[in-house]
Amino acid sequence: MTAWLLRVLVILGLLGSAWVHYDLWANQGFSDIQTIGPLFLVNVVAGVVIALAVLAWHHWLPALAAIGFGAVTLVAYLVSLTPAGLFGVHEQFKMASEVWGVVTEAGCVVFGIALLLAQVRSRPRAVARV
Repeated sequence: MTAWLLRVLVILGLLGSAWVHYDLWANQGFSDIQTIGPLFLVNVVAGVVIALAVLAWHHWLPALAAIGFGAVTLVAYLVSLTPAGLFGVHEQFKMASEVWGVVTEAGCVVFGIALLLAQVRSRPRAVARV
């Protein structure tokens, strides 16, 4: 039961991040930004694909992919907050979409780790034969 709840939370985080990036790409002008625009679309597709994998394939690999997705996306956003920015984009953490992005991506990491641990703990142990 705990694994299912964690699985749902990971999926919500992945789809939430995908939606935030799609909304920014489609409605906030990010589609016009060189490099970042295409990367936002990659994020959308990756979020949906990994969410489907977490739903359908009860293996440690989709959970690990969700953790990586959330961590990489969150780190990219944090880099965009620095004076150097990310590919010329400088964010300021002012918009609601930025807050939701951070929440959903952190959720991917935190709930993904919890799901991964739950899956490892519930795996049947091999019995040594003497």
